[in-house]
Amino acid sequence: MSYAARAYSQLTVASSVQRVANYCRTNSNRGFGRHTYHPSRLALEPHKWRPLSVCSSLRRISPSYSLAKDPIQEESARETNQGDQDAHEREVEASIQQATKQQIKRPWQREGADKPPADESHRSMNKTMTKGKLLTTPTRLLKLILPLPVDATHDEHGNKGEFRSLAQNQDIQPLALLMHPQQPLSYLERLIQAELPVVRDSDGHEKMPSIHFLAEGSERDEEGQRKDPADSNVASYSGLGHEGADTPAEHQDWVRWSSSTEIGDFIRDAARGREFVICVDGMETEMRVEVPSFNDRTHYLRVRLRRMSRKIETLSKIKQECDMLAHRGAHRIAQGGFAVLTGWWGIVYYVTFHTDAGWDLVEPVTYLAGLTTIMGGYLWFLFISRDLSYQAALKITVSRRQNVLYQARGFEPQKWEALTHDANEVRREIRIIAEEYDVDWDEMKDLGGENVKQVLERENGKRKRRDNADDEDVAGVDKEAQGNAEPKGKTEDDNK
Repeated sequence: MSYAARAYSQLTVASSVQRVANYCRTNSNRGFGRHTYHPSRLALEPHKWRPLSVCSSLRRISPSYSLAKDPIQEESARETNQGDQDAHEREVEASIQQATKQQIKRPWQREGADKPPADESHRSMNKTMTKGKLLTTPTRLLKLILPLPVDATHDEHGNKGEFRSLAQNQDIQPLALLMHPQQPLSYLERLIQAELPVVRDSDGHEKMPSIHFLAEGSERDEEGQRKDPADSNVASYSGLGHEGADTPAEHQDWVRWSSSTEIGDFIRDAARGREFVICVDGMETEMRVEVPSFNDRTHYLRVRLRRMSRKIETLSKIKQECDMLAHRGAHRIAQGGFAVLTGWWGIVYYVTFHTDAGWDLVEPVTYLAGLTTIMGGYLWFLFISRDLSYQAALKITVSRRQNVLYQARGFEPQKWEALTHDANEVRREIRIIAEEYDVDWDEMKDLGGENVKQVLERENGKRKRRDNADDEDVAGVDKEAQGNAEPKGKTEDDNK
């Protein structure tokens, strides 16, 4: 029961008690009533009051009398109830406006949402930031920083809360958005729309503001002067981005790009100019964003390549020393084998021609010794499942010696392969971006020397040969499997 209903019931009971008491007091003087009750007693002890016992002549005098409601009291109760309702509505409206204001200021409600998101010293950042920036990140993502000209609480007409509209505001912080170059422009459009309030069309209906992306056209020469479109059908390209020269205003021809275009393609094409424009319907201004140049796009890639090049240079020296010692040990083993064969030849010669044993004894011994050596070598190569060649034997001896030396020097071959593979991948990515921007990239400055380049190319060649060998092995296994399956199929057909 509401407060107004309770107040109305109490007023009705009190007024009824007052009227009955006054009536009984009046009739008691005439001799009609047997009991007299004071109004205060009736108010204090309402449960002991009985209307029939208080005034028995009430039924006789006015049998149709009822406790009707007084119009004045009803109006008073109605006004009280209406006042309570108005106060409750004002409280709810104030809470809704406060919640909407907090949501506009901070979409994610958390502790301390009523505090400003940045210090007052940082609020002047947007005043000095006239253009947006497109920055690169170490994670291959692009970070777009936009100075949105949107007020967080009210517009230029004084509308607040959910009734605000677009307006210039230099106190808000710039907006940062992360995006991948392979995502379409529509993704960036949705991100920007999520940070903008709704606008109203000519019919007064609310709608999300439309976002358009504009870039400079391609009908210009190398100096930025506009060419006749009939002269050539080749698009000009510089790739300098914001590092290039300013294009004269009379030669700037803006082209609107489709929202299905990839962000990377749009940025590469917009790199012929210094900036591109983001237009929002319902705003009187436009947001200009500086286009990153080739150096900006590849900054973190080149930094990463330099860091890996230094590691590769250090590890390559250790690997070169270990490989040199391993090959030297393998050559010593080969030289030792030649010395053993030379000694065996000398022994056979001496026993045959300088002793009484003669050729009759030496011939079967040499025959059996040679046959035993051949059989042992055959079994050894059969056991190791390698080619029966000098290179295979040399490789085995070198590999074992290398592993021993690597462990002694703390060199890990797996990490070395991963490092060289990553370095080659970074080189490939930088080359692709250089081709897209149509610039010449001098990789010697980032690699740190010719030695690192040779090491990377050698390791890349080894990896390609190993991959090709694996592919050939897989192809051979597939052919054998197909060859084994064909006779079975023919046999089944013959049986049918």
